[in-house]
Amino acid sequence: MLYVVKGPRKIRKKRKFAKIVLFLFFAAALVVIIPLRNIIIPEIYGLKITSTSEKSKGVQHKCGLKKSCPRGTFAFNMKTGAANVLPPKMCFNGETIMSSSMKNTGEGLNIAVINARTGDVMRTGTFNMWLGDIVSLEPFLEAIEENTLVLIVTFDDGSTKMTDKARGLIAELGSSAINKLAFRDNWVFAGGKGISGKSPFEQHIKNNRSNNKYENWPELLEMEGCLPQKLD
Repeated sequence: MLYVVKGPRKIRKKRKFAKIVLFLFFAAALVVIIPLRNIIIPEIYGLKITSTSEKSKGVQHKCGLKKSCPRGTFAFNMKTGAANVLPPKMCFNGETIMSSSMKNTGEGLNIAVINARTGDVMRTGTFNMWLGDIVSLEPFLEAIEENTLVLIVTFDDGSTKMTDKARGLIAELGSSAINKLAFRDNWVFAGGKGISGKSPFEQHIKNNRSNNKYENWPELLEMEGCLPQKLD
């Protein structure tokens, strides 16, 4: 009878001892693994462990681009106006340089001239191509210096009053669509004074009532990318 009584007690003691040992083992493992998880795993797999809160924040790139621009370039994002309701917007090198909140946009052509070496905005201008007096457009374009970047977006109508001379001056900045720009077309362009050839940064959509997004206006255009910095 004594053997029967003592036997289960010994077994229960052994099981309890085993549980304690197992608990201590896992506790010790956690103490070692948790501090090292950000050191060992990146070294082995090339991965960075981030918390949920860090992932939700995400990485913000200049002008909302999906990835950072390489060294020696400037990030930019440009939007034409939508119909004659939503004004255009320009972002350059992480800063908004033309927008309705800055009160420097308007119907017609919206132009920004930027120092290609420093990225500083030299001046901006708005020229109404439908109702306004555009006599100042040609002098504005003629005054654009060498080693500058020029960004242009349309809002509502950007062509009705444009002269052949003005079109020629914009073509010299690298535009290949300026001579086709017509009434209420949407157009976005980034070029520069003294560049060779045509700029790859240009979009143009025709005003066609049969497939316009806004009845009398085509859909807005948005263009972004990395403009080369003048380094020499």
